[in-house]
Formats: sequence, C-alpha cells, structure tokens
Amino acid sequence: MQTTIDPQEVAKFEAMAAEWWDPTGKFKPLHMMNPVRLDYIVTQIAAEFGRDLASEKPFEGLRLLDIGCGGGLLSEPMARLGATVVGADAAERNIPVAQVHAEQSGLEIDYRNTTAEALAEAGEQFDVVLNMEVVEHVADPLAYLTACQQLLKPGGLMICSTLNRNPKSYAMAIFGAEVVMRWLPRGTHEWKKFITPDELFDLISKAGLNPVDRKGFVFNPILWTWSTSARDLSVNYVTASIKPE
Repeated sequence: MQTTIDPQEVAKFEAMAAEWWDPTGKFKPLHMMNPVRLDYIVTQIAAEFGRDLASEKPFEGLRLLDIGCGGGLLSEPMARLGATVVGADAAERNIPVAQVHAEQSGLEIDYRNTTAEALAEAGEQFDVVLNMEVVEHVADPLAYLTACQQLLKPGGLMICSTLNRNPKSYAMAIFGAEVVMRWLPRGTHEWKKFITPDELFDLISKAGLNPVDRKGFVFNPILWTWSTSARDLSVNYVTASIKPE
C-alpha cells in the first residue's frame, strides 16, 4: 500500500504529543486559532447538510473523519455536536493522549493510528473529512488529497486548511512563531512545503473534488485575536470542497 506519510514530519509531532491539551504549551497557536477554525467548520457542515445549529445534536447521523487529529482538538467538539467521529493520526503517540482526554470528557471517539491511504483502501466512507493543517506535512499532496476524496461519500464535504507560501507567511509562521515567539519548536514547518490558495484549489480539483469556498484565518497582533477574512489569505487559510454526486 502506498503512503504519503513523511516520517520526519511524523517524528516532529510525536515529540510534542504530551502537550496537545496545554493551551500555553507548544500548541498554543492552535489553541488560539481553534475558535475561528471551529466556527468555519460548523458553519460549512450545517450549510451543506441543512442542519439547525440551534438543535441539541445538529450533526447527529453524520460520520466525520478528523485526519491528522493530533490530541483531538477538533474531534471532541464534533462529537459533542452529535457526529460519529473517527480521529486518525500517523503519529502513534498522539492516539493515547487523544483517547484519555476523550474518556475524561465523557466522549466516544474512535481514535486510530492510521493514514488516509489505509482508511481508503479499507473502504471507509464519511460524510465529512476534516483535513486541517496536514497537507503541508505530507510527502505527496496530490496523492494524499486523492485518498481524502476517496474517503468521502458522494456529496460529502472536505474542509482543508494550510499555510500560504509567500514572504509574509515565512515571516509570521516560521520566523515569528518559531524564532521570535518560540511558540513552536524550530523546524516544525518547512516554508517550501507551504501551498498557495490557487495551488491548493488546483490540487483539490485534480483529486476529484469541487472547491466551493476559501477564507483566510487572520491574526491580529494588537488585539491578540484571530478572525476569518474573505480577502486576506496571505498566511493561514481554509477551503471547502464537495465530492460530486
């Protein structure tokens, strides 16, 4: 079975596994960004599947894959909203961290140490695939996105976020986050692996999905907050795409 896993990238996140749920630790930037990520995800899923977010379990009946789930920062809120969640990660040490936290939170989540390719080969199918901050860490983005497409049911939704590739993203995501602020260990990201929005839309289309939306996640260093922008995709951004019926 082919795999797009990059062992060096997996090792980086295995080394940080114990810190997933520490809001002041190595994943501090992700904790800070998580509310805007969740808002985008929830809004897109509700719109695509006609769900009422005012109901108690709006995503009940939907099967969702959180690929590259890490410690479960997205898997847990999706489970609380009623989705049947599979959290998958290639970094083995992330899985027990996620399992223990879900158990402590009273949530049933199917966490697995596996890959998108292995799940696709096994014939797994999902209504939603969350593919957040993963594509910039794989060895072959097109092959990886193709596996994600195979995992979707016809009419299914993939939400994919990553980092743009330009001087600003280098200054903020690498020099700023890793060198100046020391939020992340040096070498967490490789700028050459970052993907522009147009490149990602092209890759998603080649993988067999229809891109339907993209937005930027913008950090305000004065207010120390994140927000969603329809125009500023210069550093962090997110896309939504649909598998044709």
